[in-house]
Amino acid sequence: METQLKPAATLRRVLLAISAATVLTGLAQVLAPATMLALTGATVSATAAHFFAIIGLFMCLFGGLLWQVLRSPAYQPAAVRWAGLQKLGAAVAVALGVRAGIFSALVLGVAGFDLCSGVLILLYLRSYRPAL
Repeated sequence: METQLKPAATLRRVLLAISAATVLTGLAQVLAPATMLALTGATVSATAAHFFAIIGLFMCLFGGLLWQVLRSPAYQPAAVRWAGLQKLGAAVAVALGVRAGIFSALVLGVAGFDLCSGVLILLYLRSYRPAL
């Protein structure tokens, strides 16, 4: 049995909202990849839209994983850790895309959101302590 510190309960609710937003934005990328890609300021091609949809699919999967883990009574630190690492990796990838001139600087807000999300997820992971 695990215990959850009080601040973690609030953080859990924030992370549930982040996971839902991740699923919804990922789904938007899957359903309308060219439109969503155009919003980033990137050049839209069939190939780029296809790969953007694949990224959206993985956003849905990781967002859904985090949602399910946060709603589960079982302690699943590996799943939480990987969801946090995915968010940190996404932040770096988006920032590198901006630096390379692929995306508009406006999407640095997305990178910032993912960076903050990743940090919050990893902080949440640290808030669990095994019950004695």
